[in-house]
Amino acid sequence: MKFGKEFTAQMVPEWQEAYMDYIQLKSLLKEIQRFKQITKPPTTPDGLKRKLTLYRAFSGLTQRNNRPTGPSSVTNDIESQAIFVNSVNNGGSQSYQTTFLMSSDEGGEYELVYFRRLDDELNKVNKFYKAKVDEVMKEAAMLNKQMDALIAFRIKVEKPEGGFDSSHGPSSDESSDDKDDKENEIVNPKVREQKPKNLKANRPAPLEILSHVKMNNTLETPRSTIKGLLKHPMHTELNYTRENLRKVEDQLKPAFVEFYQKLRLLKNYSFLNTLAFSKIMKKYDKITSRKASKSYMKMVDNSYFGSSDEITKLMERAEATFIKHFSNSNRTDGMKVLRPQAIRERHRITFSTGFLAGCSVALILALILIVRARKLMAKKEAIQYMDNVFPLYSLFGFIVLHMIMFAANIYFWRRYRVNYSFIFGFKQGSELGYLEVLLLSFGLAVLALTCVLLNLDMEVDSTTKDYGTYTELLPLILVLLVLFILFCPFNIMYRTSRFFFLTCVFHCICAPLYKVTLLDFFLADQFTSQVQALRSLEFYICYFGWGDFKQRLHNCEASNVYNTFLFIVALIPYWSRLLQCLRRLFEEKDPMQGYNGIKYFLTIVAVSLRTAYSLDKGMGWKSLAWVSSVIAAMVSTYWDLVIDWGLLQRRSKNRWLRDKLLIHNKSVYFGAMVLNVLLRFAWMQTVLGLKVSFLHTKSLVAIVASLEIIRRGMWNFFRLENEHLNNVGKYRAFKSVPLPFNYDEDEDKDE
Repeated sequence: MKFGKEFTAQMVPEWQEAYMDYIQLKSLLKEIQRFKQITKPPTTPDGLKRKLTLYRAFSGLTQRNNRPTGPSSVTNDIESQAIFVNSVNNGGSQSYQTTFLMSSDEGGEYELVYFRRLDDELNKVNKFYKAKVDEVMKEAAMLNKQMDALIAFRIKVEKPEGGFDSSHGPSSDESSDDKDDKENEIVNPKVREQKPKNLKANRPAPLEILSHVKMNNTLETPRSTIKGLLKHPMHTELNYTRENLRKVEDQLKPAFVEFYQKLRLLKNYSFLNTLAFSKIMKKYDKITSRKASKSYMKMVDNSYFGSSDEITKLMERAEATFIKHFSNSNRTDGMKVLRPQAIRERHRITFSTGFLAGCSVALILALILIVRARKLMAKKEAIQYMDNVFPLYSLFGFIVLHMIMFAANIYFWRRYRVNYSFIFGFKQGSELGYLEVLLLSFGLAVLALTCVLLNLDMEVDSTTKDYGTYTELLPLILVLLVLFILFCPFNIMYRTSRFFFLTCVFHCICAPLYKVTLLDFFLADQFTSQVQALRSLEFYICYFGWGDFKQRLHNCEASNVYNTFLFIVALIPYWSRLLQCLRRLFEEKDPMQGYNGIKYFLTIVAVSLRTAYSLDKGMGWKSLAWVSSVIAAMVSTYWDLVIDWGLLQRRSKNRWLRDKLLIHNKSVYFGAMVLNVLLRFAWMQTVLGLKVSFLHTKSLVAIVASLEIIRRGMWNFFRLENEHLNNVGKYRAFKSVPLPFNYDEDEDKDE
């Protein structure tokens, strides 16, 4: 792989604007090369050069330096210098400037432009790196204070031998030494090693610090939300129990892991940029036949990001601290947590996914052939089957289609380097790849299609006129199996991802009692596109709960209770999103959240009126459903394109699009906008009452619901692309981890 591609592949996605622009500098070198090729006379063929070297004088095997070292050689070196590099102090910040000494040469203006751009890139990288180092140094100081409190808390709980009461602390000299040790515990990795191993070093940490510390209530619960509304203090007095000690350790552990990841990325940032400057200067020397790389790289090595060793020291001390305090001094276990291994693509997953995909296709073909060969749709039982059994199995079709669309999203997010794992807040190394999602979706598809074939043409018992009980229960058994796997507490079938999903679902249901994260409202938006699937679950309860499955008949729509829940079930996802918007409006004071809430309120009205029209069929309901649906569709479409996708910007350098795009082919964005509009209005057929002669009503409803799922899958990619670009613009590459302790001075600052 060429260095340019490798360089791009190893960038932190959110920092890509802060890296050296290797591609731009390479294009400037190509212009220099193109000019030299036009103006340079023909050269001796390489073969002739190779032959001529065979006749040069032999320099010997042991002679190290044949160059003269007298004054004349020094003068020649100075005269052959192409550049002069120096640093300039601008208002306290150091910048670097290169003076090109050969600008009078033919084509020198091209090289002059190149070095100006090169200096700009060097200063940009240096400034960004220094700012990030300052940030992690402040965070290290904060973690030092947290560790002081943790060690003192641990002494109070475990009461080890040699512990001492806070009222009888050590002498002032000892206290001073211990304090110096602890304050430099993370910032300066060499302090502990330089201290003599005497009694002072073995002294436990002083406990006076606990008198200035309170516990942060970082766990977000409905109870904490209610307390917050009642202005209840968010900090509590310390309670020295082992349970609280475990909670503190569990909170500090991910904080250290996240801090260490920042250090690793910063170190990699420094290394990659140094390597990039070295590579580009070697290319310059090769193209221009000058020897400027040595002088320039000396300046790069002397720059802050090239010479600073703070990050390396911090990494060493962070490793030592984490291994000692959070992995029981077991370096192997500690480093596994600090440096988790990337998930390797397993051949068995690829094989299993392909096998199940082939089985799904084969079962679909078998289903089509059986229906055509036996002419099942021409029989009178076909209408009964479509009315009663088809809605049961269409549920699995909706779920499988949504999972396939999500797998496609993951594939394209990875291809275009959208950091979806960070945006969603997935635990590093635990997120599912697109192959794992496809494996689950095709596995469910195989089970559902097998049940459809077994349940397709059942014979009726001649005496009881009932269908086979066990075979009619197949869809219910499959639903129960899926729910069992989803809630199974054992470590099977991606337990971490399942529990993560269930937690987010619970947050959506309990809105607005939980703080709204991006993943929470993203998942709630997915449910707004699965209204028909939720109604299918309601139909399951009616069909099997009332025993109608034995005759393949149901009277659900004649029940007022069923019709009432038909409204409620359809509105639950939109109501959840409305409450999430209100929570964010209350917390963030962002008026856009209020406008977003109005959008969902209009959708709630439209869905309610469409449901009422589907039950009543009156002209009044139809008119109201028409008006509300059109208004809701127009508002939602505008919000999708302008707010969620960030498109339709007239003053953008990419007209009607964004300034920054991940997909180079702009027609993709225009096609997506058109498709979004068409699919947004696809469900208007429920108001128009359109019918297709060769399609059953239930089939038409399923197709329209599937089109909405496809639209949502397309929306997912561009929504996260826009979020990713916003993070890139603000260089947000890390999540904030709440800390367990709150110091009195921190509380004063907040106030």
